[in-house]
Amino acid sequence: MTDTLADTIEVAALTTPVDRAQLTPRERERPALLSVVCPACNEADALERFHARATAVLQGLGQPFELVYVNDGSADATLGLMIALRAKEPTTTVVDLSRSFGREIALTAGLEAAQGDAAVLMAADLSTPPEALKEMIAAWREGYDVVRARPPRGRAPSLKARLAGALGSDVGERPEFALLSRKAVEGVKRLRERRRKTRELLGWLGFPTKLVLHDASLEPAPEISLRREARGFWERLATSRISPLRAAAGLGYAIAATGTVIAALLTIGALFGAPIGFAGSLLAAVALFAGAQLVLLGVVGEYVGRIHEEARGRPLYVVNAVHVARFEKSSGDRRAAVDALAAAAREKAPKALPESLSV
Repeated sequence: MTDTLADTIEVAALTTPVDRAQLTPRERERPALLSVVCPACNEADALERFHARATAVLQGLGQPFELVYVNDGSADATLGLMIALRAKEPTTTVVDLSRSFGREIALTAGLEAAQGDAAVLMAADLSTPPEALKEMIAAWREGYDVVRARPPRGRAPSLKARLAGALGSDVGERPEFALLSRKAVEGVKRLRERRRKTRELLGWLGFPTKLVLHDASLEPAPEISLRREARGFWERLATSRISPLRAAAGLGYAIAATGTVIAALLTIGALFGAPIGFAGSLLAAVALFAGAQLVLLGVVGEYVGRIHEEARGRPLYVVNAVHVARFEKSSGDRRAAVDALAAAAREKAPKALPESLSV
């Protein structure tokens, strides 16, 4: 499969299959205020270059914006640079965390400080090129609430990149580059779990999503650490899925079924005079007991998985829109009729109802 075809398939897969008729294009060409949320930890070398490129792009688009920098416990001059940039750019907010809580928590802190109609999640190391914002804002105008961006696949990915992809990682674990509508921002803010992946939270919310591809030459090559990728794989596996627990039960059923088949064959052979070997009987017994143990482990896993779901404390639902009922001006008589009906029910006695009740 060619890289171009793979990109096309991924864009189609990650773009929500929403009928165009169901998308409501926004009246404005761009958000009234766009919040650029940028966490940074020890990014003193790149922060000024990011600031210059981001402001130049947004000013060129005529997009009103605010910059929300989050200092995630930096040990270098990152915080001082943020404060200096705020002095030059009044529409800059600086959130200084008491220590390093990690990029995902820093993103959440930035979203809670953002005041714009939409917010874009970016990284100070320029791995999220500001030049892609034009196309992302255009997708926002089409009616999408989440617009994700990433570069197309390289022509010759390295062995490390292929292994990282096999672990379920976006190559090099790029920081999430996404534009969120105000509705999506409020949805993310309601999700209060501590071990979080913004990418998975956005998928769980279920808002209309579009993936756009930007020029790969605009960003530096990602640094790939297989150790970090493997740790991230297990983190994603443990925090977002209970499928491994169910897989244990499935494996147990398979092993138990194998033991049952072996025991049945040995029994049939014994009925026809074939000797029952020690190895065969031992294999059947081990398979049956091992399968039973794995099935019980899977049952316990289901309970643990449900405890895990409850402990995350996610909201029961997220509202996309509410279309409120509209009553006619003459509905006062109808309201009075309904009140009379309720009073009649409370009195538990027959009562003539007003004629205005009929619709």
